[in-house]
Amino acid sequence: MRKYANKSRLASSLHKSAVNTLVGLTVLGCGILSMQFQSNGKNWRVLGLNHIAIATNDVTKGSDLFRDVFHMKTSETKPQTEHGVNTVFVDANNTKVELLDPIGGPKSPIWAYLQKNTNGGIHHICLDVDDIYAAIDDLKSHGIRLLSDSPKTGAHGKDVIFLHPKDCNGVLIELQQK
Repeated sequence: MRKYANKSRLASSLHKSAVNTLVGLTVLGCGILSMQFQSNGKNWRVLGLNHIAIATNDVTKGSDLFRDVFHMKTSETKPQTEHGVNTVFVDANNTKVELLDPIGGPKSPIWAYLQKNTNGGIHHICLDVDDIYAAIDDLKSHGIRLLSDSPKTGAHGKDVIFLHPKDCNGVLIELQQK
């Protein structure tokens, strides 16, 4: 592991509405391992990619594909009724894939996505952060909209919050407290 020598050059290439000052970056090989941001006196870090979520019409079929065809370990299906989805997690060694299907018809956030994307597809990415509350305050100060007023308990029993995709280059981003 080494510290990135030219933080200012990397910081200038990052989207200015999402970061004020990059104060620390740790890299391993070519991949970013963690980034630390400071804005308005609040420090927080992105610690890494937690998972990539895929919306599907049937998590059982999705699970079968990853387990039987790609030979990957899959979890049991777990209903997340408060979020309106069933989940299956696929172990991808250095991250996870989260398969989602809707519970409750139109009330499910996945249902609307599947109406537009009938075959399913990548729904969101989840980033682990070291201080979700500092991240929320900082992101709000930069005009990043949140999809809820405060964090909720996610599938792993940790605080999570979603960022509006229109403020994040078209990507729905979930932040999860590590």
